[in-house]
Amino acid sequence: MPNAPKTPPEQLAALDRRELLRLLTLGGIVSAAALTSCAENTTPPAAAPSAPPLPPAPRPTARPDFLFLQLSDTHFGYEGPNNPEAAHTLKDAVAAINASPLEPDFVVFTGDLTHTTDDGSERRRRMREFSRIVADLKVKTRYFLPGEHDAMPDQGAAFREAFGETHGSFEHGGIHFVRLDNVSAGPSVGEAQLDWLAHDLAPLPAEMPVVVLAHRPLFDLFPSWDWATADGARVVELLTRFSDATVFYGHIHQEHHRTTANVRHHAARSLVFPLPAPGSVPKKAPLVWQPESTDHGLGYRSVRETGGEPAISDLVFNPVPARAT
Repeated sequence: MPNAPKTPPEQLAALDRRELLRLLTLGGIVSAAALTSCAENTTPPAAAPSAPPLPPAPRPTARPDFLFLQLSDTHFGYEGPNNPEAAHTLKDAVAAINASPLEPDFVVFTGDLTHTTDDGSERRRRMREFSRIVADLKVKTRYFLPGEHDAMPDQGAAFREAFGETHGSFEHGGIHFVRLDNVSAGPSVGEAQLDWLAHDLAPLPAEMPVVVLAHRPLFDLFPSWDWATADGARVVELLTRFSDATVFYGHIHQEHHRTTANVRHHAARSLVFPLPAPGSVPKKAPLVWQPESTDHGLGYRSVRETGGEPAISDLVFNPVPARAT
């Protein structure tokens, strides 16, 4: 898909609503929603298999207009030549969002908030600093998912301390959202979470739109590069009964779109460095930083719901020049 044009924060701030909507149609496709409740459901499924089924939820009504942002793979704490601006990229992204006329209902970070480290105290320090930076977002409702860089070294312990449970669900504007953890137990969702998900989705009518937020892809995009979820097909199977099901994920550091059965999957760019297209090179590695690039392959995503067909836009991010130290 074509890249959206470079749009610095000061230009975004000057856009009127009509021009902004025109800009947001240039980059992509997608789906989304508005909050009727911010409370998340993380209740485990009932143990007794003979428990009576839950009553069906009310049929969805017309959905209100709303907008949310997806940011992914910020890798706070990364240092290296593949992004010499990494020390302030997250701060610049927060500033760009705050300076824009966008008024998102919420922001979701789909994993790899921090860069991996085997030092548990350093991992916690990075998560605290990440939290401090994103607290400056003008958007007060924020959701966080772990990535393998955040959760695999300690099965999500530090993430839970900083951000709470690694999975959950909430409803916003007549859409059911699920935060899925497919990293803490390795590249899988796991039986306990699959049981929880089946219980969570069971009361919903087939006409209700469902959006799943995950870190890894739920289909086999390129398993030898760890671009898959071992039991992702079981998640997709649970989604197939819904007439409108969408998955937003990160992990692969590039825009990518796929449909499996009737479920749409959309990957987001990273805010630290891009990765090559699946299988395009013998070994997966971050792409070399190109100083002359206008966007360095970085970006984030906006999703607008207008009560009809949702609109997804992948916005490019242009880091500021290196700062004097």
